Amino acid sequence: MITVTSPVWIWKGEGAGRWHFITVPEEQSDEIRAHAFGSRRGFGSVRVEANIGGVIWRTSVFPLNSGGYLLPIKKEVRRKAGIAAGHEVTVDLELL
Repeated sequence: MITVTSPVWIWKGEGAGRWHFITVPEEQSDEIRAHAFGSRRGFGSVRVEANIGGVIWRTSVFPLNSGGYLLPIKKEVRRKAGIAAGHEVTVDLELL
């Protein structure tokens, strides 16, 4: 299990405002990369089960050129967890 505490931020590119993410720091990203070696999916994504405040869902994390990963947080999860852009949250990631 990987635990990350990071602020929720909104994508500013195409479709701005619809996509919310947490950035997984490089240190924790190294563990994801090691686990996923040879088994990554499209765009280099890695399947995870995420848990924010007891709200659990399955998704993927996506690699950044800078070495970290992005965790998308869909609207339903944000609503159930009571979080929004700018909130600092702790998420537990189970690598699948």
